[in-house]
Amino acid sequence: MHIRPLAFLFFSIVLVLAGFCGDVAGAVPVENLEAFRSFVRTESWSENWREADGKVQVREVRGELWNDAIQAALLKDGTVHIPARAEPYCLDAPIILKSGQSLLADATAELRLKPGTNTCLVRNEHVVGFNDRPVPAGVEPDTDIRIEGGIWTTLANGVPGANGNLRGASAKQNPVAGTHGVILLHNVRKVTVQNVTVRQSKPFGVHLGNAQDFVVDGVRLDRHERDGVHVDGPSGNGVIRNVSGDSHDDPVALTAWDWVNYIVTYGPIHHITIEHITGVPVSQHGTDAIRLLPGVKRFADGSTLDCDIHDIVLRDITDIREFKFYDQPNLEKGRDQDASAGLGKLRNILLQRLHFTRPGVIQIAAEVDGLRVEEVNLNFTLPPTFKLVEIGPMSATYRLGKDPAHWVELFSPDLDVTVRNFHLVKVSIDGQPVADAEARFVAVKDQQLNLDYPHTSPRGGTGKAKVLP
Repeated sequence: MHIRPLAFLFFSIVLVLAGFCGDVAGAVPVENLEAFRSFVRTESWSENWREADGKVQVREVRGELWNDAIQAALLKDGTVHIPARAEPYCLDAPIILKSGQSLLADATAELRLKPGTNTCLVRNEHVVGFNDRPVPAGVEPDTDIRIEGGIWTTLANGVPGANGNLRGASAKQNPVAGTHGVILLHNVRKVTVQNVTVRQSKPFGVHLGNAQDFVVDGVRLDRHERDGVHVDGPSGNGVIRNVSGDSHDDPVALTAWDWVNYIVTYGPIHHITIEHITGVPVSQHGTDAIRLLPGVKRFADGSTLDCDIHDIVLRDITDIREFKFYDQPNLEKGRDQDASAGLGKLRNILLQRLHFTRPGVIQIAAEVDGLRVEEVNLNFTLPPTFKLVEIGPMSATYRLGKDPAHWVELFSPDLDVTVRNFHLVKVSIDGQPVADAEARFVAVKDQQLNLDYPHTSPRGGTGKAKVLP
Protein backbone atom coordinates (compact mmCIF):
# COMPACT_ATOMS: atom_id res chain seq x y z
CA MET A 1 0.00 0.00 0.00
CA HIS A 2 1.64 3.23 -1.13
CA ILE A 3 0.70 5.39 1.84
CA ARG A 4 3.28 8.15 1.45
CA PRO A 5 2.48 9.00 -2.19
CA LEU A 6 -1.22 8.75 -1.32
CA ALA A 7 -0.79 11.19 1.57
CA PHE A 8 1.09 13.60 -0.73
CA LEU A 9 -1.71 13.36 -3.27
CA PHE A 10 -4.27 14.30 -0.66
CA PHE A 11 -2.13 17.19 0.56
CA SER A 12 -2.12 18.49 -3.00
CA ILE A 13 -5.89 18.13 -3.24
CA VAL A 14 -6.33 20.07 0.01
CA LEU A 15 -4.16 22.90 -1.33
CA VAL A 16 -6.07 23.08 -4.61
CA LEU A 17 -9.47 23.08 -2.93
CA ALA A 18 -8.35 25.49 -0.22
CA GLY A 19 -7.31 27.84 -3.01
CA PHE A 20 -10.75 27.53 -4.54
CA CYS A 21 -12.33 28.40 -1.18
CA GLY A 22 -10.00 31.33 -0.71
CA ASP A 23 -10.91 32.87 -4.06
CA VAL A 24 -14.60 32.71 -3.26
CA ALA A 25 -14.18 33.88 0.33
CA GLY A 26 -12.54 37.06 -0.95
CA ALA A 27 -15.84 38.23 -2.42
CA VAL A 28 -17.41 41.11 -0.49
CA PRO A 29 -20.84 40.18 0.93
CA VAL A 30 -23.66 42.23 -0.55
CA GLU A 31 -25.78 43.88 2.16
CA ASN A 32 -28.82 43.37 -0.02
CA LEU A 33 -31.55 41.45 1.78
CA GLU A 34 -33.25 44.42 3.45
CA ALA A 35 -33.81 45.95 0.01
CA PHE A 36 -36.23 43.09 -0.72
CA ARG A 37 -38.26 43.22 2.50
CA SER A 38 -41.39 43.94 0.47
CA PHE A 39 -41.20 40.32 -0.74
CA VAL A 40 -41.52 38.96 2.81
CA ARG A 41 -44.82 37.22 3.56
CA THR A 42 -46.42 37.05 7.02
CA GLU A 43 -48.44 34.00 8.07
CA SER A 44 -49.62 32.22 11.22
CA TRP A 45 -48.90 28.62 12.22
CA SER A 46 -48.34 26.34 15.22
CA GLU A 47 -44.99 25.04 16.48
CA ASN A 48 -44.40 22.17 18.92
CA TRP A 49 -41.62 22.61 21.49
CA ARG A 50 -40.43 20.23 24.19
CA GLU A 51 -40.20 21.99 27.54
CA ALA A 52 -37.68 21.30 30.31
CA ASP A 53 -40.13 18.94 32.04
CA GLY A 54 -40.39 16.82 28.86
CA LYS A 55 -43.91 17.90 27.97
CA VAL A 56 -44.71 19.23 24.50
CA GLN A 57 -45.92 22.82 24.38
CA VAL A 58 -47.83 24.16 21.35
CA ARG A 59 -46.91 27.71 20.45
CA GLU A 60 -48.96 29.86 18.12
CA VAL A 61 -46.66 31.85 15.85
CA ARG A 62 -47.15 34.77 13.53
CA GLY A 63 -43.96 34.83 11.54
CA GLU A 64 -42.21 36.10 8.48
CA LEU A 65 -41.45 33.87 5.48
CA TRP A 66 -38.31 34.98 3.68
CA ASN A 67 -38.11 32.68 0.63
CA ASP A 68 -39.18 35.24 -1.96
CA ALA A 69 -36.93 37.98 -0.57
CA ILE A 70 -33.88 35.72 -0.54
CA GLN A 71 -34.56 34.49 -4.07
CA ALA A 72 -35.05 38.05 -5.33
CA ALA A 73 -31.70 39.10 -3.83
CA LEU A 74 -29.99 36.11 -5.46
CA LEU A 75 -31.59 36.90 -8.81
CA LYS A 76 -30.37 40.49 -8.73
CA ASP A 77 -26.91 40.15 -7.17
CA GLY A 78 -25.96 36.46 -7.34
CA THR A 79 -25.15 36.69 -3.62
CA VAL A 80 -27.36 37.14 -0.59
CA HIS A 81 -26.14 38.18 2.85
CA ILE A 82 -28.38 37.21 5.76
CA PRO A 83 -27.61 39.37 8.82
CA ALA A 84 -28.05 38.30 12.42
CA ARG A 85 -31.26 39.29 14.17
CA ALA A 86 -33.30 38.16 17.17
CA GLU A 87 -36.01 36.42 15.12
CA PRO A 88 -35.46 33.46 12.77
CA TYR A 89 -35.74 33.69 9.00
CA CYS A 90 -38.55 31.20 8.40
CA LEU A 91 -38.81 29.27 5.14
CA ASP A 92 -41.69 27.29 3.64
CA ALA A 93 -39.73 25.86 0.69
CA PRO A 94 -36.07 25.36 -0.20
CA ILE A 95 -33.84 28.27 -1.16
CA ILE A 96 -32.53 27.43 -4.66
CA LEU A 97 -28.96 28.34 -5.61
CA LYS A 98 -27.91 28.48 -9.26
CA SER A 99 -24.38 28.07 -10.56
CA GLY A 100 -22.12 30.86 -9.35
CA GLN A 101 -24.40 31.96 -6.51
CA SER A 102 -23.55 32.35 -2.83
CA LEU A 103 -25.54 32.46 0.39
CA LEU A 104 -23.63 34.12 3.24
CA ALA A 105 -25.22 34.23 6.69
CA ASP A 106 -23.96 35.69 9.93
CA ALA A 107 -23.04 32.98 12.41
CA THR A 108 -26.11 33.55 14.61
CA ALA A 109 -28.65 34.13 11.82
CA GLU A 110 -31.18 31.30 12.16
CA LEU A 111 -32.89 29.83 9.10
CA ARG A 112 -35.86 27.80 10.31
CA LEU A 113 -38.16 25.52 8.32
CA LYS A 114 -41.85 26.16 8.83
CA PRO A 115 -43.65 23.15 10.36
CA GLY A 116 -45.10 20.75 7.80
CA THR A 117 -42.86 21.87 4.94
CA ASN A 118 -40.91 18.58 4.94
CA THR A 119 -38.15 19.70 2.52
CA CYS A 120 -34.53 20.74 2.67
CA LEU A 121 -33.78 24.37 3.52
CA VAL A 122 -31.39 25.09 0.64
CA ARG A 123 -30.35 23.22 -2.49
CA ASN A 124 -28.70 23.62 -5.86
CA GLU A 125 -30.92 24.19 -8.88
CA HIS A 126 -30.51 20.97 -10.87
CA VAL A 127 -30.86 18.10 -8.41
CA VAL A 128 -31.31 14.94 -10.48
CA GLY A 129 -31.74 11.41 -9.24
CA PHE A 130 -30.73 8.08 -10.71
CA ASN A 131 -31.35 5.50 -8.04
CA ASP A 132 -32.79 3.18 -10.72
CA ARG A 133 -29.64 3.17 -12.92
CA PRO A 134 -26.06 4.50 -13.03
CA VAL A 135 -25.62 8.23 -13.53
CA PRO A 136 -25.53 8.69 -17.32
CA ALA A 137 -22.96 10.74 -19.18
CA GLY A 138 -23.86 14.29 -20.14
CA VAL A 139 -25.76 15.33 -17.02
CA GLU A 140 -25.00 19.03 -16.56
CA PRO A 141 -24.06 19.84 -12.96
CA ASP A 142 -24.39 23.09 -11.04
CA THR A 143 -21.01 24.67 -10.27
CA ASP A 144 -19.32 27.27 -8.06
CA ILE A 145 -21.89 27.41 -5.27
CA ARG A 146 -21.04 28.63 -1.79
CA ILE A 147 -22.99 28.40 1.47
CA GLU A 148 -21.44 29.93 4.57
CA GLY A 149 -22.63 30.59 8.08
CA GLY A 150 -26.03 30.45 9.71
CA ILE A 151 -27.91 28.20 12.09
CA TRP A 152 -30.05 25.81 10.04
CA THR A 153 -32.93 23.92 11.62
CA THR A 154 -35.96 21.90 10.55
CA LEU A 155 -37.37 22.44 14.07
CA ALA A 156 -37.29 18.80 15.11
CA ASN A 157 -36.37 19.82 18.71
CA GLY A 158 -37.02 16.36 20.10
CA VAL A 159 -40.80 16.42 19.74
CA PRO A 160 -42.84 13.54 18.32
CA GLY A 161 -43.46 14.06 14.64
CA ALA A 162 -40.59 16.56 14.38
CA ASN A 163 -43.04 19.36 13.55
CA GLY A 164 -43.89 17.55 10.31
CA ASN A 165 -40.36 17.98 8.94
CA LEU A 166 -39.24 14.35 8.79
CA ARG A 167 -37.79 14.41 5.29
CA GLY A 168 -35.23 16.73 3.69
CA ALA A 169 -36.80 16.43 0.25
CA SER A 170 -35.75 18.51 -2.75
CA ALA A 171 -39.26 19.93 -3.21
CA LYS A 172 -42.78 19.78 -1.81
CA GLN A 173 -44.17 18.32 -5.01
CA ASN A 174 -42.47 15.52 -6.96
CA PRO A 175 -39.21 15.52 -4.99
CA VAL A 176 -36.18 13.68 -6.33
CA ALA A 177 -36.21 10.20 -4.78
CA GLY A 178 -33.76 9.71 -1.94
CA THR A 179 -33.14 13.39 -1.20
CA HIS A 180 -32.78 13.91 2.54
CA GLY A 181 -30.78 16.96 3.58
CA VAL A 182 -30.98 20.16 5.53
CA ILE A 183 -28.42 21.46 3.03
CA LEU A 184 -28.79 19.49 -0.23
CA LEU A 185 -26.12 19.63 -2.93
CA HIS A 186 -26.50 16.91 -5.53
CA ASN A 187 -25.18 16.94 -9.10
CA VAL A 188 -22.57 19.61 -8.33
CA ARG A 189 -18.97 20.60 -8.99
CA LYS A 190 -16.78 23.07 -7.07
CA VAL A 191 -19.12 23.71 -4.15
CA THR A 192 -18.28 24.92 -0.66
CA VAL A 193 -20.11 24.70 2.67
CA GLN A 194 -18.38 26.55 5.51
CA ASN A 195 -19.00 27.30 9.16
CA VAL A 196 -22.62 26.22 9.45
CA THR A 197 -24.54 25.02 12.49
CA VAL A 198 -27.22 22.36 11.96
CA ARG A 199 -29.60 22.36 14.91
CA GLN A 200 -32.35 19.94 15.91
CA SER A 201 -33.02 18.46 12.47
CA LYS A 202 -34.16 15.09 11.17
CA PRO A 203 -32.53 15.00 7.69
CA PHE A 204 -28.79 14.74 7.04
CA GLY A 205 -27.06 17.99 7.89
CA VAL A 206 -25.27 18.25 4.52
CA HIS A 207 -26.39 15.76 1.86
CA LEU A 208 -23.93 15.67 -1.04
CA GLY A 209 -23.80 13.36 -4.02
CA ASN A 210 -22.75 13.09 -7.65
CA ALA A 211 -20.25 15.69 -6.48
CA GLN A 212 -16.69 16.53 -7.49
CA ASP A 213 -14.24 19.12 -6.15
CA PHE A 214 -16.12 19.99 -2.99
CA VAL A 215 -15.20 21.35 0.44
CA VAL A 216 -17.23 21.04 3.62
CA ASP A 217 -15.28 22.93 6.27
CA GLY A 218 -16.90 23.64 9.61
CA VAL A 219 -20.15 21.88 10.58
CA ARG A 220 -21.37 22.13 14.16
CA LEU A 221 -24.11 19.65 15.06
CA ASP A 222 -26.45 20.84 17.81
CA ARG A 223 -28.76 18.09 19.09
CA HIS A 224 -28.90 16.84 15.52
CA GLU A 225 -30.89 13.66 14.84
CA ARG A 226 -29.29 12.24 11.69
CA ASP A 227 -25.94 12.12 9.86
CA GLY A 228 -23.88 15.29 9.85
CA VAL A 229 -22.15 15.18 6.45
CA HIS A 230 -23.50 12.41 4.19
CA VAL A 231 -22.01 11.77 0.73
CA ASP A 232 -23.54 9.55 -1.98
CA GLY A 233 -21.57 8.14 -4.89
CA PRO A 234 -20.41 8.81 -7.47
CA SER A 235 -18.27 11.47 -5.79
CA GLY A 236 -14.62 12.37 -5.52
CA ASN A 237 -11.89 14.93 -4.93
CA GLY A 238 -13.38 16.37 -1.77
CA VAL A 239 -12.48 17.56 1.70
CA ILE A 240 -14.64 17.20 4.82
CA ARG A 241 -13.14 18.82 7.89
CA ASN A 242 -13.97 20.34 11.27
CA VAL A 243 -17.18 18.47 12.05
CA SER A 244 -18.14 18.43 15.72
CA GLY A 245 -21.07 18.37 18.09
CA ASP A 246 -23.96 16.14 19.03
CA SER A 247 -25.21 13.78 16.32
CA HIS A 248 -27.57 10.88 16.99
CA ASP A 249 -26.22 9.15 13.88
CA ASP A 250 -22.96 9.38 11.91
CA PRO A 251 -21.15 12.74 11.96
CA VAL A 252 -19.61 11.72 8.61
CA ALA A 253 -20.78 9.01 6.20
CA LEU A 254 -19.55 8.03 2.73
CA THR A 255 -22.21 5.82 1.14
CA ALA A 256 -21.32 4.59 -2.34
CA TRP A 257 -24.16 2.10 -1.82
CA ASP A 258 -26.99 2.90 0.60
CA TRP A 259 -30.59 2.16 1.42
CA VAL A 260 -32.75 3.15 -1.54
CA ASN A 261 -34.89 5.53 0.53
CA TYR A 262 -31.83 7.64 1.48
CA ILE A 263 -29.68 7.68 -1.66
CA VAL A 264 -30.07 9.77 -4.81
CA THR A 265 -27.32 8.23 -6.96
CA TYR A 266 -24.99 5.23 -6.73
CA GLY A 267 -21.34 4.87 -7.66
CA PRO A 268 -17.74 4.88 -6.44
CA ILE A 269 -16.45 7.39 -3.90
CA HIS A 270 -12.77 8.22 -4.13
CA HIS A 271 -10.03 10.65 -3.13
CA ILE A 272 -11.67 12.18 -0.09
CA THR A 273 -9.87 13.69 2.91
CA ILE A 274 -11.80 13.60 6.20
CA GLU A 275 -10.04 15.42 9.03
CA HIS A 276 -10.56 17.11 12.39
CA ILE A 277 -13.72 15.23 13.34
CA THR A 278 -14.60 15.36 17.03
CA GLY A 279 -17.14 13.38 19.02
CA VAL A 280 -19.03 14.76 22.00
CA PRO A 281 -17.72 14.35 25.56
CA VAL A 282 -18.45 11.03 27.18
CA SER A 283 -21.03 12.71 29.44
CA GLN A 284 -23.20 13.69 26.45
CA HIS A 285 -25.35 11.55 24.20
CA GLY A 286 -24.07 10.98 20.69
CA THR A 287 -23.59 8.12 18.26
CA ASP A 288 -20.19 9.42 17.15
CA ALA A 289 -19.54 7.06 14.23
CA ILE A 290 -17.86 7.42 10.87
CA ARG A 291 -19.31 5.19 8.16
CA LEU A 292 -17.74 3.97 4.93
CA LEU A 293 -20.39 1.92 3.10
CA PRO A 294 -19.38 0.36 -0.21
CA GLY A 295 -21.51 -2.20 -2.01
CA VAL A 296 -22.78 -3.62 -5.28
CA LYS A 297 -26.02 -2.13 -6.56
CA ARG A 298 -28.33 -4.48 -8.42
CA PHE A 299 -30.90 -2.58 -10.46
CA ALA A 300 -34.36 -3.79 -11.42
CA ASP A 301 -33.18 -4.94 -14.86
CA GLY A 302 -30.61 -7.25 -13.25
CA SER A 303 -27.57 -5.14 -14.11
CA THR A 304 -25.07 -4.33 -11.36
CA LEU A 305 -22.80 -1.42 -10.50
CA ASP A 306 -19.70 -1.69 -8.32
CA CYS A 307 -19.86 1.00 -5.66
CA ASP A 308 -16.33 0.87 -4.30
CA ILE A 309 -14.76 3.35 -1.89
CA HIS A 310 -11.05 3.98 -2.43
CA ASP A 311 -8.20 6.36 -1.71
CA ILE A 312 -9.62 7.86 1.47
CA VAL A 313 -7.66 9.59 4.24
CA LEU A 314 -9.15 10.02 7.72
CA ARG A 315 -6.89 11.92 10.10
CA ASP A 316 -6.97 13.86 13.34
CA ILE A 317 -10.10 12.09 14.56
CA THR A 318 -11.06 12.42 18.25
CA ASP A 319 -13.44 10.30 20.30
CA ILE A 320 -15.27 8.48 17.53
CA ARG A 321 -16.90 5.43 19.08
CA GLU A 322 -17.20 3.37 15.89
CA PHE A 323 -15.63 3.32 12.45
CA LYS A 324 -18.26 1.39 10.48
CA PHE A 325 -16.65 -0.38 7.53
CA TYR A 326 -19.35 -2.96 6.97
CA ASP A 327 -22.34 -4.08 4.93
CA GLN A 328 -25.84 -3.40 6.22
CA PRO A 329 -29.04 -4.41 4.33
CA ASN A 330 -32.07 -2.13 4.48
CA LEU A 331 -33.77 -2.37 7.85
CA GLU A 332 -36.69 -0.11 6.90
CA LYS A 333 -37.60 -1.50 3.45
CA GLY A 334 -36.67 -5.07 4.33
CA ARG A 335 -33.38 -6.84 3.66
CA ASP A 336 -35.02 -9.01 0.99
CA GLN A 337 -36.15 -5.86 -0.83
CA ASP A 338 -32.97 -3.80 -0.67
CA ALA A 339 -29.51 -5.20 0.00
CA SER A 340 -26.12 -5.00 -1.62
CA ALA A 341 -25.44 -7.78 -4.14
CA GLY A 342 -22.40 -8.94 -2.17
CA LEU A 343 -19.90 -7.18 0.04
CA GLY A 344 -18.52 -3.91 -1.21
CA LYS A 345 -14.82 -3.13 -1.63
CA LEU A 346 -12.60 -0.68 0.22
CA ARG A 347 -9.13 0.13 -1.19
CA ASN A 348 -6.31 2.32 0.04
CA ILE A 349 -7.77 3.62 3.28
CA LEU A 350 -5.55 5.52 5.72
CA LEU A 351 -6.58 6.29 9.31
CA GLN A 352 -4.02 8.58 10.89
CA ARG A 353 -3.77 10.34 14.25
CA LEU A 354 -6.73 8.83 16.08
CA HIS A 355 -7.35 10.02 19.64
CA PHE A 356 -9.53 8.17 22.14
CA THR A 357 -10.43 9.28 25.67
CA ARG A 358 -12.94 6.41 25.84
CA PRO A 359 -13.18 3.01 24.10
CA GLY A 360 -13.67 3.02 20.33
CA VAL A 361 -13.59 0.35 17.63
CA ILE A 362 -12.85 -0.04 13.92
CA GLN A 363 -15.27 -2.70 12.66
CA ILE A 364 -14.35 -4.28 9.31
CA ALA A 365 -16.81 -6.51 7.47
CA ALA A 366 -16.10 -5.59 3.84
CA GLU A 367 -13.66 -6.66 1.15
CA VAL A 368 -10.56 -4.60 1.91
CA ASP A 369 -7.29 -4.18 0.05
CA GLY A 370 -5.01 -1.69 1.75
CA LEU A 371 -5.93 -0.41 5.22
CA ARG A 372 -3.38 1.37 7.38
CA VAL A 373 -4.11 2.62 10.89
CA GLU A 374 -1.30 4.66 12.41
CA GLU A 375 -0.58 7.08 15.22
CA VAL A 376 -3.29 6.00 17.65
CA ASN A 377 -3.31 7.35 21.18
CA LEU A 378 -5.48 5.62 23.80
CA ASN A 379 -6.07 7.88 26.82
CA PHE A 380 -8.41 5.86 29.02
CA THR A 381 -8.31 2.84 31.29
CA LEU A 382 -8.36 -0.12 28.92
CA PRO A 383 -10.70 -3.02 29.73
CA PRO A 384 -8.84 -6.38 29.71
CA THR A 385 -10.65 -7.52 26.55
CA PHE A 386 -10.34 -4.22 24.64
CA LYS A 387 -9.87 -4.53 20.88
CA LEU A 388 -9.35 -1.52 18.66
CA VAL A 389 -9.91 -3.41 15.38
CA GLU A 390 -12.46 -6.19 14.78
CA ILE A 391 -12.26 -8.08 11.47
CA GLY A 392 -14.90 -10.53 10.33
CA PRO A 393 -18.57 -10.96 9.40
CA MET A 394 -21.02 -9.47 11.86
CA SER A 395 -24.35 -10.56 13.30
CA ALA A 396 -26.88 -8.64 15.38
CA THR A 397 -30.61 -9.06 15.99
CA TYR A 398 -33.15 -6.26 15.78
CA ARG A 399 -36.15 -7.35 17.82
CA LEU A 400 -39.46 -6.20 16.35
CA GLY A 401 -41.83 -7.18 19.15
CA LYS A 402 -41.79 -10.43 21.11
CA ASP A 403 -42.38 -12.83 18.20
CA PRO A 404 -39.02 -14.08 16.82
CA ALA A 405 -40.66 -14.48 13.41
CA HIS A 406 -40.54 -10.69 13.15
CA TRP A 407 -36.93 -10.29 14.28
CA VAL A 408 -34.43 -9.04 11.72
CA GLU A 409 -30.74 -9.75 11.14
CA LEU A 410 -28.92 -6.44 10.79
CA PHE A 411 -25.83 -7.56 8.89
CA SER A 412 -24.66 -10.28 6.45
CA PRO A 413 -23.23 -12.98 8.73
CA ASP A 414 -23.04 -15.67 6.02
CA LEU A 415 -20.64 -13.74 3.75
CA ASP A 416 -16.88 -14.22 4.01
CA VAL A 417 -14.73 -11.18 4.77
CA THR A 418 -11.23 -10.89 3.27
CA VAL A 419 -8.80 -8.17 4.32
CA ARG A 420 -5.49 -7.73 2.53
CA ASN A 421 -2.56 -5.46 3.28
CA PHE A 422 -3.66 -4.38 6.75
CA HIS A 423 -1.33 -2.60 9.17
CA LEU A 424 -1.78 -1.18 12.66
CA VAL A 425 1.29 0.79 13.76
CA LYS A 426 2.39 3.49 16.19
CA VAL A 427 -0.13 2.84 18.95
CA SER A 428 0.41 4.37 22.38
CA ILE A 429 -1.35 4.26 25.73
CA ASP A 430 -1.22 7.61 27.53
CA GLY A 431 1.68 8.54 25.29
CA GLN A 432 3.67 5.34 25.90
CA PRO A 433 4.35 3.27 22.74
CA VAL A 434 2.90 -0.26 22.48
CA ALA A 435 5.29 -2.75 20.89
CA ASP A 436 2.79 -5.48 19.95
CA ALA A 437 -0.22 -3.45 18.82
CA GLU A 438 -1.55 -5.85 16.17
CA ALA A 439 -1.29 -8.88 18.43
CA ARG A 440 -2.87 -7.05 21.34
CA PHE A 441 -5.59 -4.92 19.77
CA VAL A 442 -6.79 -6.77 16.63
CA ALA A 443 -9.49 -9.46 16.74
CA VAL A 444 -10.13 -11.70 13.72
CA LYS A 445 -13.26 -13.79 14.13
CA ASP A 446 -15.42 -16.14 12.05
CA GLN A 447 -19.15 -16.26 12.52
CA GLN A 448 -20.81 -19.34 13.98
CA LEU A 449 -24.44 -20.36 13.93
CA ASN A 450 -26.15 -19.94 17.27
CA LEU A 451 -27.93 -23.24 17.84
CA ASP A 452 -29.84 -21.74 20.76
CA TYR A 453 -31.42 -18.97 18.66
CA PRO A 454 -33.98 -17.41 19.28
CA HIS A 455 -33.69 -18.17 22.99
CA THR A 456 -30.44 -16.26 22.79
CA SER A 457 -29.30 -13.93 20.07
CA PRO A 458 -27.88 -13.09 17.59
CA ARG A 459 -28.52 -15.87 15.10
CA GLY A 460 -24.91 -15.90 13.91
CA GLY A 461 -23.89 -17.30 10.55
CA THR A 462 -21.35 -19.22 8.49
CA GLY A 463 -19.12 -16.40 7.22
CA LYS A 464 -15.34 -16.64 7.63
CA ALA A 465 -12.72 -13.99 8.26
CA LYS A 466 -9.46 -13.98 6.31
CA VAL A 467 -6.50 -11.62 6.78
CA LEU A 468 -3.93 -11.92 3.99
CA PRO A 469 -0.68 -10.12 3.20
